[in-house]
Amino acid sequence: MPIGLVIMRWDIKVSTEILAKYPDELVITEETLMQIYAAHEYTGEPGMISLLVGPLNIASYYTGRDRPLYIILLLNLDEDPDTYEGGLSDISRVIFQNFEDNAYLEMIPFLFQRLSTYPHLNEEQSLAITYLDGVNRLIINRLREEGVISKSELKIWLKDQYREGFFDVDAILMELIKKEIIKEASVKGMPSELIFLINDLFMIRRPPISLLKNPTERGLPDKFTEEYNVAVKKFFQKYRPSDDDNLKILDEIIADPQVYEILKLLRISIVTKNVLEKLRKKGVDDIDSGLKKLWDNQMIHVFQDTKGNEYYALLTDFYNSLIYPKYIVNTIIYQYTVKSKSNGVLIEYLNVLDEAYRPTKIQAEEKEED
Repeated sequence: MPIGLVIMRWDIKVSTEILAKYPDELVITEETLMQIYAAHEYTGEPGMISLLVGPLNIASYYTGRDRPLYIILLLNLDEDPDTYEGGLSDISRVIFQNFEDNAYLEMIPFLFQRLSTYPHLNEEQSLAITYLDGVNRLIINRLREEGVISKSELKIWLKDQYREGFFDVDAILMELIKKEIIKEASVKGMPSELIFLINDLFMIRRPPISLLKNPTERGLPDKFTEEYNVAVKKFFQKYRPSDDDNLKILDEIIADPQVYEILKLLRISIVTKNVLEKLRKKGVDDIDSGLKKLWDNQMIHVFQDTKGNEYYALLTDFYNSLIYPKYIVNTIIYQYTVKSKSNGVLIEYLNVLDEAYRPTKIQAEEKEED
């Protein structure tokens, strides 16, 4: 667990200036801040550095000379700073988007909590944070249309499309590569590396099937069983998937560590408030706020018996994962037909897709043999 978070900027008149820190009692010396500043000046590039200063293990993210901020994460000595690079890049853009009116200041505790969990996120949470980022969505949506684009063209296009604040294209692409959404490769005759889409993101609400199979075994009184089935059926009769709905769930439910803990419990049980209170041991400080977010997003249904006992059940679950983009083959055929991409690029893309698909295919074949 990280020790604390500091947002600093450099002012030629006052030297280093702390804009925010969390927790409030966190102590970091002027000398340490100067060492961090000097280390970034030495590299001269936006991005993350890590350094040990006495007993402090530090990961610091510099946003560049255009709008220079230093986002400093203080870690325990046994933690690996590199595992926080993607998280620091992520929250740097959140800070910039809320910088002008100082709205980011109220977000610091939440951002610290989100950053603290970053190395331990499961795939569902990790993909949620990826897709919530505006720059990532621009890249993914562009690649959904074209499949492949040169890195140099992508950088120019992004700067024209995204004007909400700082972003480090190379750091963003590296995170997308690590998450196996894109692949970077060179093609002979092309002046720039190419960025290929190798996995897309699939997101949708789905019924809580495991709970519906036998609600009474999961904690729901038998008299509410029929009402539960009707409520779920009624919701999905009207449900129409949309990107706005997906983004709201990703933001308010999946990417919020406390609300996500409540969701995980509700995926396996139908529970009372007393049971939910036990989640405080897992760091869920505000149960009521978490339940409200789930209710507002039509994720839960509440049953009340004659004694006033309330039972909280999932009305809808949510699914998000990587999927193989089969539709891209049609895009490649079209690009070949209209000659919008060179044959060399399209052949390389087919090779990249085949390489990405092959392990999945082998695993499926092995499973069939078993």
